[in-house]
Amino acid sequence: MADLPSLAAIPSLPREKQLRVLDTLFEPSPELHQLMIPVLAQAFTSYSALIDAVGGRMSTLVDSPTDRNVLFGILGSHPRLGRAPANPEHLSELSQKEQAQLNTGAEEQAEKLSILNAEYEKKFPGLRFVTFVNGRSRDLIMVEMRQRIERGNEAREIEETIQVMFGVFQISS
Repeated sequence: MADLPSLAAIPSLPREKQLRVLDTLFEPSPELHQLMIPVLAQAFTSYSALIDAVGGRMSTLVDSPTDRNVLFGILGSHPRLGRAPANPEHLSELSQKEQAQLNTGAEEQAEKLSILNAEYEKKFPGLRFVTFVNGRSRDLIMVEMRQRIERGNEAREIEETIQVMFGVFQISS
């Protein structure tokens, strides 16, 4: 993992450096920054505990329309799978690795993945398809995308997206 400061130092770091910690662990998002500034003032015993605090805070955002907009801003910050980002510096370290792996292969597959991304986002406005890539092929990911689109359950998509965003980090750390 990139240069993360000691946990004890985080509460006393300048805000910019605190937010850089979030951007290392998660996709950069103004909504996540705003939501987590008060949390970053707390002391944590491990990075896992910090990640759990972020996930717990996000899980509380599904109840009101205003909170859902914040949640969707955070969840929507995840890059589309298989598409080369316009600005790779704005990806988390883990997403950079995943995108590099998914951006290889036949152009025809890339086009199919792009079409599925668009279909998913039409079905679930404000969300991006998020899954645990972990070396899986585009074909396997596209099968999962199709299944989730056909399932059509927005509440479950929100729940799974939060779980994947935080579970992926737990597994990779």
